[in-house]
Amino acid sequence: MSRTLRVASYNLHKGLSAFNRRLVVHDVRQAMHALSPDLILLQEVQGAHQGNAQRFSHWPADPQHEYLAGDEFTAIYGRNANYRHGHHGNALLTRFPVRRWDNHDLTLHKLEQRGLLHAVLEVEGWDRPLHALSVHLNLRAPDRRKQLALLAGYIQAEVPMHAPLVLAGDFNDWRREATPILARELGLSEAFETLHGAPARSFPARLPLLTLDRVYVRGLQIETAAVLGGAPWAGLSDHAPLLAELTRNEGA
Repeated sequence: MSRTLRVASYNLHKGLSAFNRRLVVHDVRQAMHALSPDLILLQEVQGAHQGNAQRFSHWPADPQHEYLAGDEFTAIYGRNANYRHGHHGNALLTRFPVRRWDNHDLTLHKLEQRGLLHAVLEVEGWDRPLHALSVHLNLRAPDRRKQLALLAGYIQAEVPMHAPLVLAGDFNDWRREATPILARELGLSEAFETLHGAPARSFPARLPLLTLDRVYVRGLQIETAAVLGGAPWAGLSDHAPLLAELTRNEGA
């Protein structure tokens, strides 16, 4: 028997619509829960923002990762970027018990404070835990190459080679340089390239043209991979979310 995992990756844009005009985190929560995912890997999650809390009357009382999780998920937050009004970072929402987690700093300079959020999850029926990682890389290609090297070194040190792994997030990789590096260094497969021959076009959400986001796996079979476009997603973040279905033979 095999178990299907529904995994989503999404740059939340801090819960605001494109150009920061509307607070959409309530709509995001409803849309995300409707997907019935087992695991959600998020980027640009607002941990706190005093200015926006005053600007929007319906700003959630809880940090965004806790609000999005509700009662259905366990939420983990990795604080990366700090500023006068608050902070943001990556987050992970999961239905599985969390054995441990770590927030690994990938910051190269003050202009872009980035990180890699890593959680080790217990999946019922599996003899090995699932390693889930949410990442956000820099805009400049030279920075991304350095961060990919740091990321590869971290995974080589912290994730056993035979453990099932999901690495997803906003790679800002419009030049499509990440996959050859991660395939060579870590043996990872990208979900969209495996099934469709090319990475997903996920930005901008209203008319996706650029291939910024990725879903990489190891020790898992990729069954489906889709970009979620149209309503309601096109009116929420500036990125479109990615959704993949993955399987692994139980007890394998």
